[in-house]
Amino acid sequence: MAIYLRKSIRVGPLRFNLSKSGVGVSAGIKGFRVGTGPRGNYVHMGLGGIYYRATIPSSSPASSTPASPRVPSSATADPIIPSGTHAPLEEIVSADPTEVTDSSSKELLDEINKKNSRPAYWKFCAGVAGAALLLALTNAAWSWLLLPAVLIGVPLIYAVWTLDRLKKSTVLFYELDETLEPRYASMLEGLKKMADCSAAWYINSQGKVHDSKYHAGAGSLVTRKDCRISIAEPAYVKTNVAVYCIAMGKQKLYFFPDRLFLYSPSGVGALTYESLSISVKSTRFIEDGSPPRDAQVVDRTWRYVNKKGGPDKRFKDNRELPVCLYDEVQLSSSTGLNALLNLSRNNTAPDFAGSVHSMISAFPKERSIAAKPA
Repeated sequence: MAIYLRKSIRVGPLRFNLSKSGVGVSAGIKGFRVGTGPRGNYVHMGLGGIYYRATIPSSSPASSTPASPRVPSSATADPIIPSGTHAPLEEIVSADPTEVTDSSSKELLDEINKKNSRPAYWKFCAGVAGAALLLALTNAAWSWLLLPAVLIGVPLIYAVWTLDRLKKSTVLFYELDETLEPRYASMLEGLKKMADCSAAWYINSQGKVHDSKYHAGAGSLVTRKDCRISIAEPAYVKTNVAVYCIAMGKQKLYFFPDRLFLYSPSGVGALTYESLSISVKSTRFIEDGSPPRDAQVVDRTWRYVNKKGGPDKRFKDNRELPVCLYDEVQLSSSTGLNALLNLSRNNTAPDFAGSVHSMISAFPKERSIAAKPA
C-alpha cells in the first residue's frame, strides 16, 4: 500500500507543520494565523487570494529539540474427565513495558509517559458542572444555577478538554528516505492482510496434554481471546504516517516506522525492530465450534477419541470437530516482549515477517529515520 506522509498534524487549535527546515506550529482561523518555526515567529493573514505574511522578531534564538494441534480449553468439560489429563496452563504475557524498553527509546518514552501521567482537569470541570446542573434540576431553591451551568459549564469543559489534549499529546513527524519508504509500505500491506483475516486470536495460556483421548487427540491445551488488528494511533500521540495496532486485551502493540510501542495499563514501552524476533509457522487447531469462513479445514476428529483415533463411545454428546490449519505468529524480544497470535487464514503472516526483516536491513546505523518530536 502506498504511504501518504502528511505535512501537517492538527492537535486541538494547533497545527504542526513539517518543512525541509524543520517542524513549526501555528494557531488561528481562516485568514489569520500566527505561528513559530525554525525561521522564527510569524503572522499570516489575508483572504480572496491576497495574503500578507510578516516575521515577528524574537528576543532569543530559536531552539530545537534533538531527535531523540491444539484445542481451546472449555469451561463446560464433561465432569467425568479425571484430573491430571493436562499440565497446568502457563500464562503467555509480555514483561512490564518499562522492562521491554530498550536504551535508544528511553528519552522518547520518558516524554510520552510524563505527558500521559498529567491529570485530565476537564473531568473535574465536568463533575462540578454536572453537580450544579443536578442541584438546579432537583432543588427549586437552586434553580438559578441551571443557566450558568449550561452557558458557562459547557464552554469551560470544552476549553479545558482542549488544553488537556494539548498538554498530554506527543507529536511525531517522520521523513522516510527512498529506501525505507517502500519497505515500510510493504510491512503495512502485510499487516493489512493479517487484519483482513476473518478471525485473529492471541493465546494467553497453554499447557501440554498428558492424556489426549479426553482432549480430541490434541497435544496441547490453550486459552485464547479475540485479537484486533487495525490502523490506530496510540492515545495522545499524533503522527504523519499510517500506524497499525495489534490489540491483545489490555496490551496494545503499535508499529511505527522506527520502533514498536507497547501500551498497557502500567505504562508505555518501546523497542527497535532490530531487537524484535518474529516466528511464523502453520499450526493445526481443533475448533470446538464452527470454523471461520476463510479457515482451511484439513481434518476431522472427535471430542473424545479412542486409541485408534475414532469416537470414544463411553461419552455422550461426542461431537465431530473440525481441524483447521492456522498461521501462528510469535513476537518476542530479549527485553521481555512475548506475544503469540493465531490467524484464521493460513499462509498470511509470512509476508509481514519478510517485510519486517527487509526493513531491518534498510535501517542506517545512525538510526536517522527516528521520529522528530514536535
